[in-house]
Amino acid sequence: MESIERITKDLRIFEENIVEIDELDLDDAQQQVADMAKRYYEDTKYYSKINDELTAFACIAYAHGLLDSLRIMHDLIKDD
Repeated sequence: MESIERITKDLRIFEENIVEIDELDLDDAQQQVADMAKRYYEDTKYYSKINDELTAFACIAYAHGLLDSLRIMHDLIKDD
């Protein structure tokens, strides 16, 4: 898979997962984490636009990590 295809796929996955988080009643700290994840998502789109795929991939990976931490805290990711 080409790097831009991977980044595009990760953006779509983030968009699907953030919907779960936006529906939750987050405390202030958790909301701050969600907002930071959204900023990294936006950074990913910016860096993709200027063809800096390495930075774009780093941003979306970080955004997913932040989002996954919230999803774990709210039992949206189950340990199999």
